[in-house]
Amino acid sequence: MLMWLSMFFVLLGSIVTLVAALGVMRLPDFFMRMHAATKAGVVGPSLLLVGAGFYEPSLSTWIKIALAILFLFTTTPIAAHLLGKAGYLGGVELWAGTTRNDLKKVFPKKEFKEMESSEED
Repeated sequence: MLMWLSMFFVLLGSIVTLVAALGVMRLPDFFMRMHAATKAGVVGPSLLLVGAGFYEPSLSTWIKIALAILFLFTTTPIAAHLLGKAGYLGGVELWAGTTRNDLKKVFPKKEFKEMESSEED
């Protein structure tokens, strides 16, 4: 029974990761692609880890898996938020089909100048 649960969760995690990879390739703009990649980075590995836990069911394994999933659920959304904010402030264009931009009032876009290179002779 545990082997079937293990295979189910590993297969489900693989499918979620595959669908998210297709989303990264097919979605029209940076923010949508980042959303798909973030979901794949949290849900896919979490399901794979749960599958590994059913394959090797011991308390120490489940504690390590729980800590790894907690780490994923904590760090991945923060990283995605920072990437999205940097992209928005950096002037990454929204998809033409975007109907709402709530950040327009909060974060005015700025033009960035190219940095001057310091030439040492």
